Amino acid sequence: MRRLTVGGLLIVSVFCCAAQALEQSPTSVHAATLVAAEQATVETTSQQQIASLQQQVTAAQSSGDNAWMLLSSALVLLMTGPGLALFYGGLVRKKNVLATMMQSFGLMAIVTVLWALVGYSLCFSPGNRFIGGLSYIFLRGVGPAPNPAYAPTIPQQTFMLFQMMFAIITPALITGAFAERMKFSAMALFMILWSFLVYDPMAHMVWGVGGLLNAAAGGKFSALDFAGGTVVHISSGVSALVCALYLGKRLGYPKAPPHSVVLSFIGACLLWFGWFGFNAGSALSAGSLASSAFVATQLAAAAGVMGWAGAEWLRNGKPSALGAISGAVTGLVAITPASGFVGPMSALLVGLAAGVVGYIMVTIIKSRFGYDDSLDAFGVHGACGTIGALLTGIFATEAINPIFGSRGGKPLPVGMIDGNGAQVLNQLLAVTITWVIAIVGSLIALKIVDLLVGLRVSPEQEVQGLDLSQHGEEGYNLES
Repeated sequence: MRRLTVGGLLIVSVFCCAAQALEQSPTSVHAATLVAAEQATVETTSQQQIASLQQQVTAAQSSGDNAWMLLSSALVLLMTGPGLALFYGGLVRKKNVLATMMQSFGLMAIVTVLWALVGYSLCFSPGNRFIGGLSYIFLRGVGPAPNPAYAPTIPQQTFMLFQMMFAIITPALITGAFAERMKFSAMALFMILWSFLVYDPMAHMVWGVGGLLNAAAGGKFSALDFAGGTVVHISSGVSALVCALYLGKRLGYPKAPPHSVVLSFIGACLLWFGWFGFNAGSALSAGSLASSAFVATQLAAAAGVMGWAGAEWLRNGKPSALGAISGAVTGLVAITPASGFVGPMSALLVGLAAGVVGYIMVTIIKSRFGYDDSLDAFGVHGACGTIGALLTGIFATEAINPIFGSRGGKPLPVGMIDGNGAQVLNQLLAVTITWVIAIVGSLIALKIVDLLVGLRVSPEQEVQGLDLSQHGEEGYNLES
């Protein structure tokens, strides 16, 4: 009886434990499910928070970059008016000051309209090696969304606006060569044709995706031009020389002293100030590359002053204010293609070389050959732009801008200083192409305008002054 009782108790215990297990099992499974669900919710929430944070960071970067690029656009426009207008206006005789300034101001309007209609499309829409297409004609499709091919963190409208300012100042630089003798109507028509024949093809070849000379986006020849050494300065400077030779000398040349170096001094300071937007803005973002270009711009401008003033001091026994401001511009011109590729010490060398070369071109070469480049557009922009483009091939370094990418985790060399001596040949090719296009395009435009409206004012109008003969007003009313 006792054995049966013990056995029975064991059986009862087993059944009780089994029943308890069966009762508890659903509860345990349910609890585990709740834990897993909570973990999944936490993970989903974390991913959403990370995605939201990333969006906020991207938005902040885009806002910062956009703000810098809008400011840079305004700075570059400042270079044309009032910067260049004052700089050139002070260098002419007082009877031509308004006409000279009006050429820069007029181009601010003419090129803006031309750019919106078709210029931007010809420079930056998909096309061939030499010119863009018509995808962006009338600014079609150019809106708030970025164009990743050019500037992935700013609206394409901002990129378009920034590039517009370059298209404005480039032809304005040419006006210094034919100052005091070209009709305003002829100037306007010539610049429209010149933009189509010279500027638009050059901008596309150097900066447009797939352009012949584009170093960053599918070019056949990788020419380095960070902010416009070829596109802006060489093209305008060489075209200026063509214009000066085609029109001939001014009446009374070489006796045509500047009427107000003070105006030119103010203009030069504004040019220096605006050039930070010109060069540092070409980084297309508010990052470290913009800082590097900013530093290079300041150092080269200062070295340009030292180079020109030093050479003048040695030759004439004293430095002039006009020489000093001209030296600053030569340094700024030369560093333009190199500003996003070279280090600080290289920038000093580029600026110093440009100051000396600019002085020689303006004071020795021009007088020896006898051409009347009124305000030295060729000596400053053409010659020093060429020097800057070639020196870019020497001093460009991957430590500043690894534009050619990397191989095996190691950045590829950029310039001769990195061991890429072939880059100098690419730079020379780009310079040669720019010279040829500028010469041929300018001659075609000049001939067409000469046949249609005539280029030069009459001798009587030139003696009277372009302020009265072209605009019916005077810059200074000294009798009031």
